[in-house]
Amino acid sequence: GIIRVTMLLTPLTKEMSYPFVILALWGVVMTSLICMRQTDLKSLIAYSSVSHMGLVIAAIMTQTPWSLTGAIILMISHGLISSALFCLANLNYERTHSRTLLLVRGAQAVLPLMATWWLIANLSNMALPPSTNLWGELTIMVSLFNWSPWTILITGLGTLITASYTLYMFLMTQRGPTPLHLGQITPSHTREHFLIM
Repeated sequence: GIIRVTMLLTPLTKEMSYPFVILALWGVVMTSLICMRQTDLKSLIAYSSVSHMGLVIAAIMTQTPWSLTGAIILMISHGLISSALFCLANLNYERTHSRTLLLVRGAQAVLPLMATWWLIANLSNMALPPSTNLWGELTIMVSLFNWSPWTILITGLGTLITASYTLYMFLMTQRGPTPLHLGQITPSHTREHFLIM
């Protein structure tokens, strides 16, 4: 919807895009910092989604073919990756009955294949190659840099914080000593793996 509206209001939006791009990039950094303080797994994933959508809004507001392509790629990629993360968080919740990061740690020893899915989803969320997140974020960063070289500082900071909270999420849920209440949980089922695929 935003892409269509900005195309219709082209002369006006070119002049009015500066504050929106600045606010969107500021939102990327602020929501990423909020992710660093989350103790609830689903809240962390939700704020991560808001952070990625801030990058999409900034790309749409610059209105170049590269930025629009990157925004569409990132929206599709984010829809798949964020859904996988929410699915994995729900699978954790079904077994542990808690979304608190400290109470679900050490799941890798009990559910090793599920930990592999967590690793793949988190690496994709960080935009590591060969994920489609990398294509979208790289295209958006290049187009924003062409629009204004100063944006690389904010997008770079946002990328670093994204990598930090994503690794934090993986380490808190999968690594560490397994609590006693996780010792007798049910193993993962084939349908759950098909669901994530």
